[in-house]
Amino acid sequence: MYSKVLSFGLKGIEGFPIDVETDVSNGLPHFEIVGLADTAIKEAKERVKNAIKNSGLNYPIKKITINLAPADVKKEGALYDLAIAVAILSCDEENEISHEKDYVYIGELSFDGTIKKVKGVLPLLISARKMGYKKFIIPAENSHEASFISGIEIYSAKSLLEVFEFLKGGEHLPLVEACQFEDVVKQSVGGLDFSNVKGQAMAKRALEIAAAGGHNLLMIGPPGSGKSMLAKCFPTILPELTFDEALEVTKVHSVAGELDGKAGIVSMRPFRSPHHTATTVALTGGGAHSKPGEISLADHGVLFLDEFPEYTRHTIETLRQPLEDGIITVARSNATIVYPANFTLIASMNPCPCGNYGSKDKECRCSPAQISKYLSKLSGPIMDRIDIHIEVENVTYDQLKSDHLEESSQEIKTRVDKAREIQLNRFAKSNNYCNAKMGVAQTRKFCKLSGDCEDLMRNAFEKLHLSARAHDRILKVARTIADLEGCENIQPAHIAEAISYRTLDRKYWQ
Repeated sequence: MYSKVLSFGLKGIEGFPIDVETDVSNGLPHFEIVGLADTAIKEAKERVKNAIKNSGLNYPIKKITINLAPADVKKEGALYDLAIAVAILSCDEENEISHEKDYVYIGELSFDGTIKKVKGVLPLLISARKMGYKKFIIPAENSHEASFISGIEIYSAKSLLEVFEFLKGGEHLPLVEACQFEDVVKQSVGGLDFSNVKGQAMAKRALEIAAAGGHNLLMIGPPGSGKSMLAKCFPTILPELTFDEALEVTKVHSVAGELDGKAGIVSMRPFRSPHHTATTVALTGGGAHSKPGEISLADHGVLFLDEFPEYTRHTIETLRQPLEDGIITVARSNATIVYPANFTLIASMNPCPCGNYGSKDKECRCSPAQISKYLSKLSGPIMDRIDIHIEVENVTYDQLKSDHLEESSQEIKTRVDKAREIQLNRFAKSNNYCNAKMGVAQTRKFCKLSGDCEDLMRNAFEKLHLSARAHDRILKVARTIADLEGCENIQPAHIAEAISYRTLDRKYWQ
């Protein structure tokens, strides 16, 4: 007897429909799965057989053939178990299953018939909804994740037996109740606060500008100057995630298997800080299953690379495309997948291997050759893509013990939000949302300079030997500084401050 039910597969963060075709016929007992399935799917025959038997249901001692169509698309994972089991059970007329074709089935089965949590439910549901599918049966453990998708019927099940009884018209499966994203955001807890950082006024100002305009930033300073703490405070001054941004971030985290099942959605901007020993694949994504890497997990958030030159030069250079385009293309022999990588890069480094080069208090022990080799890992093209370079000095004892109340993250964030609101209105008719993402045409339109500003830019361009990209970055940073001050036009003071964040090009790399 023949039966067909529907499931969904994943390619990157996009889902595609899978027809689970089943033929149960007389012959020697045999279970075969075809359709370009990976090892996890091939092993489904043991999971499905034992799940059906241990649920007290009738497993056919016949020849069973499963086809996962389309046959020319690679399928991965154990999320097809439930669909395969339902298809086999529906082939037996004595089971009296009806309306099995009305649902999309997603779930992994254990030997006792329990339906286990799977990765990627959110992107699967979003893609299926776009294609017009309306009814789904998913694992109960994925309910929180699915509760943020509206306009469709989602039923949660704990076991295969529950699904079987439901399809027979018996007990009803619970519908997943919708959740409001705003309620989850209210429960979110922030990280470190800028009020705990003593001194470092220049660094705080630079980070405020970076947050207001979405600019990448590099901090250079000796060990113990507070670079890491400043970076960890940075997410607390960023605007809250919008619902659309949260869905995109959650899709990536769901596919990667890093989603908190209790929360169901990523409600705070990600902060990813991979160690400098991380491989290129770990950073960019890929591997045997073309999974997202750290730069995609940092989408709409912060990627913090501490000890920047300690990463391999090849790994650093792979940041070029995502920093420019906001996406990363993972090309492998079995698939080419595009993941979002729209992150803000915050990097930190010592000025030399010992960390004391240029210090007022300590003597540098490094030779010129060692310093040159250390800095040579950061190429000109990478430095051009980092909008703001800032030197971070050691905090003095008086600053450390001062009773002066430092500005809180909330106070800084208030200014950042106002600047972002200006930018959202400015780019309302485009897909852009911040100054750092302006294209060439937008930069020319929104960063027009007066005669005095042009003179400043010309002098900086010629004396610092800036590239065309660095020139545009200065204009974008100046536009952000003007937005923070509520100025419609860029003033010479804004240009001068923006140029000051590029002087490290001359000091260290020329």
